[in-house]
Amino acid sequence: MDKFENVNKKTPAVLLLLFIGIILALNLAAPDRTFSETENRMLKQMPHFTFASLLSGDFTSDFEAYVSDQFALRDLWIGAKTDADRAMGKKESNGVYLGKGGYLIQKFVPPAEGDLEAKMQAIHAFDQATPGLRKYAMIVPTAAAVLQDKLPKYAETGVEEAYVGLIREKLPAGIRFVDVFPALYAEREQSVFYKTDHHWTTKGAFAAYLELCKEMGLNPQKEEEFQIRQVTDAFFGSLYSKSGFRHVKPDPIQLYLPKHPEAYTVSYVDEGLTTDSLYAMDQLQKKDKYAVFLNGNHALIRIQTGQKNGRKLLVVKDSYANSFIPFLLRHFGEIDVVDFRYYEDDLAALVKERGIREMLLLYNAITFCEDPSIKHISE
Repeated sequence: MDKFENVNKKTPAVLLLLFIGIILALNLAAPDRTFSETENRMLKQMPHFTFASLLSGDFTSDFEAYVSDQFALRDLWIGAKTDADRAMGKKESNGVYLGKGGYLIQKFVPPAEGDLEAKMQAIHAFDQATPGLRKYAMIVPTAAAVLQDKLPKYAETGVEEAYVGLIREKLPAGIRFVDVFPALYAEREQSVFYKTDHHWTTKGAFAAYLELCKEMGLNPQKEEEFQIRQVTDAFFGSLYSKSGFRHVKPDPIQLYLPKHPEAYTVSYVDEGLTTDSLYAMDQLQKKDKYAVFLNGNHALIRIQTGQKNGRKLLVVKDSYANSFIPFLLRHFGEIDVVDFRYYEDDLAALVKERGIREMLLLYNAITFCEDPSIKHISE
């Protein structure tokens, strides 16, 4: 009897050792991955060892990140952990709330002390350097502000709105602020944000476009002038990837295609590529299907339209603008699109060289507060 009891006592330890051995073997045998389709991001690679990096602690931290990213069956463990958290009633994972109606909503994190002030100083400096440029700013509220009724009860609200108000207050007097919150709020039950992604939908972008037309004195296109085409119903976006929440339904993506299209050309300047479409349909076969709009993010995109009105527009933006820009083609002859996360040249010089007279600064509130690249606008 004692012999059987000893065997039973040892069994869990043996199974644990066997499990650890299997995981170790898988980690040793599996080749390193460079990209996670599930998380939609690049994975950490083996860091280069030097005694200097070891003494500074950089090698240790980089190696820890490498082991975490390359851990065998990583995607499976992430999903299992999130499922367990969800079963226990947890509705937040990695800065993403699990909201009502299947919405995944990114949590707004206030910028570090002094960071917002530095960005506003850079914008003031750029404004002074470009006195002949008419400027508009659209800081788009995210789902965390517009869809507060979808948030868990414990989620803090009002913070994002306060910071957008502060940005508006600190803008130079010559930059007109385009307030799109009322328009998005009025349409909040009409899917103006994706459920699994941090972007607004094309419908949300169209609602904001109408507000820009009011500010710029443009004659807006009507929704009936577009053929609204659903190009996929299987979009799992950035918040699905970031959060680990798996048991949610995918999003559809719609394109607003003019019923009477006009010819135009789109040039990806750094890449030396030119196309006749704003949409990269092959991206619909990949994980990041939102890249169907403008083929994702690029340093500088130049669009030549069929309009002969001589109006030239500069759009300084994050990826929210990618689904917004197609609505502008009927109003401008040329549109230059700059993304400061990739653009390294002098923006004021570009404005002068291109003879641009109008500019739109378009960011969502979270990216504007988090991304440091906007500080380079005056360099």
